[in-house]
Amino acid sequence: MAVASSTSRADVVLVGGGLANGLIALRLKAMRPDLRVVLLERDTRIGGEHTWCHFETDVSAGIGGWLRPLIVHRWAGYDVRFPTHSRSLDTPYLAITSERLHQAVVAALGDDVWLGAAVSDVSPHQVTLQDGRRITAAAVIDGRGPRRSRSLVLGWQKFLGQGVRLTAPHGLSRPIIMDATVPQTDGYRFLYLLPLDSTRLLIEDTRYSDGPDLDHSDLRAAIATYAGQQGWSIAKVEREEHGVLPIALAGDIDAYWREARAQVAEVGLRAALFQPTTGYSLPDAARLADQIAALPHITSAHVRTCVETHSKAVWRRRRFFRLLNRMLFKACAPDQRYKVLERFYRLGAPLIQRFYAARLTPFDRMRVLIGKPPVPILAALGYLGERSVIED
Repeated sequence: MAVASSTSRADVVLVGGGLANGLIALRLKAMRPDLRVVLLERDTRIGGEHTWCHFETDVSAGIGGWLRPLIVHRWAGYDVRFPTHSRSLDTPYLAITSERLHQAVVAALGDDVWLGAAVSDVSPHQVTLQDGRRITAAAVIDGRGPRRSRSLVLGWQKFLGQGVRLTAPHGLSRPIIMDATVPQTDGYRFLYLLPLDSTRLLIEDTRYSDGPDLDHSDLRAAIATYAGQQGWSIAKVEREEHGVLPIALAGDIDAYWREARAQVAEVGLRAALFQPTTGYSLPDAARLADQIAALPHITSAHVRTCVETHSKAVWRRRRFFRLLNRMLFKACAPDQRYKVLERFYRLGAPLIQRFYAARLTPFDRMRVLIGKPPVPILAALGYLGERSVIED
């Protein structure tokens, strides 16, 4: 039943309770405690059902410091497995859960977290809910996930993960970020494993695919098959998460921002802020939260200018990653894509760290490309420029 129409006022309204807006809420309350920040989330929990991970070297020491209370798991390193190459690396790996994010944001905002708040309209200084309520603010920030656009050419990283409790210890002490020794189905496929304690695991089946369709039952069956092959017996599936993340191949970032509603700041995946090849979004979301909280004036116009300028600059700096993605998605047969990553993981550990952090040096870029290419040369030449796929 709709409630009587009413209008509330705040300094900042965050539309959507995902990772980007959750971190913005925490930074605003830490750095600008005088502001009233209201977060609107249509579901019953901030962050949904997700696990966000990053390498310690992905963010600055300052950001790592304020993220620390959100970290639920920390591992001293990780492993990768490919058909002809396996490796252990010592870069610390950290995880934040949606449950912890929810707890932190509710503690910071209190009653200004509005759950079950479905939004019908967003404008620069007002948000209207489906039940007729309105809330006005100097700044409205839209973080409701990716926005469909014909200005960006994307591949997809799609996954389904299950948090499981086993009947006996699994024997893993470190995450396996990629186990690509599995059949290569629906593009580049790998299993992603996070050991949560001696008998609990997050087991995630991930595919780098040409299309975004996600077959939940197929991936559940694939996880059960993989667990059995490892000798693990699942006593209980405790939780499940899934997602379809964009992998950037090409695009016109200026046209993308012209499509957005004027003076409304869009953040997170909606601002095209994610590592183009891995899809990791937490480091970008944390950096943007710091930038917004440090603005001298928190208004829709100022935040929009900040985010749009940052998004365009980041997009242009990361053009090399989009080139690699075109090689992966366009120049390589789907069941051969794993060879690109297998070769990459033979490179030096510092370069791999800089790759994940999207901070490759000119020498790094040369090092990634030199040597025997894992994709057909003639096919690769056809996708050197972004326009080659924009015009497809």
